[in-house]
Amino acid sequence: MRTPAGLAPLIDQGIIQEVVRPLLSGKEAQVYLVISDDEERVAKVYKDAQQRSFKQRAGYTEGRRTKNSRDQRAVAKGSRHGKAREEEAWRSAEVDTIYRLRAAGVRVPKPYYYVDGVLIMEMVQDAAGNPAPRLGEVDMDAAAGRQIFHHLIGETVKMLCAGIVHGDLSDFNILLGTDGPVVIDFPQSIDAAQSQNARAILLRDVGNLNRFLLGFGGTPPPLRHGPEMWDLYARGELRPDSVLTGYHRPSETEVDVDALLYALAEDEEEELRKRAAR
Repeated sequence: MRTPAGLAPLIDQGIIQEVVRPLLSGKEAQVYLVISDDEERVAKVYKDAQQRSFKQRAGYTEGRRTKNSRDQRAVAKGSRHGKAREEEAWRSAEVDTIYRLRAAGVRVPKPYYYVDGVLIMEMVQDAAGNPAPRLGEVDMDAAAGRQIFHHLIGETVKMLCAGIVHGDLSDFNILLGTDGPVVIDFPQSIDAAQSQNARAILLRDVGNLNRFLLGFGGTPPPLRHGPEMWDLYARGELRPDSVLTGYHRPSETEVDVDALLYALAEDEEEELRKRAAR
């Protein structure tokens, strides 16, 4: 196939030996199957800001800061230098998050290189050695669905203990590999301690997992793992091995999260586009 422009520098440097084929075109990046260090891996080429279709970006980037004070001032002013630094921070956010989550024991793809805005990482495989399917593409019975749901609730707990909220967690961003679910796609992840939107976004993520389970035989309503998880986190009592009940009782002062979730949700057209791309 014709070499994508974004991968040409990595081929010149010998990091990529061959581009096999495209795997996915998402709202933030184009993903390719490549040969790197003589094994199949994936290369994620991030799209330019004007090409990305990700919506409500401000709610996710709140709390992100560049390390250099000059860069911070430039970003605040919206200068050309500031926009360039902000774009660089956006592209590197996923790499930073993946390393942070791997250290926390979350099953995410292993990263190998991050060069010129391209992330080379593990190709998660199915039993036949092919690229693993997304969770929503897999047929399973209700028992398997419940098992995966509780596993992913545990992974979400570990992510929150590491201070990370995924921001777009759904069966579209979870691969089912030979060793179980693997969470992917973190450019929109947020720092739980820095963003005032963190709770609402976490509840939206967990709500997506609840809806996934409902598609495989149902679950006793209403499960409230999200509020329970956040309440433990806010009190400093959440641990990576915390076992949630799903029956958290809201306080009388708890806000109506439905309005917040609605405000943060992507529009219906974007969701339909994602489903159609599967």
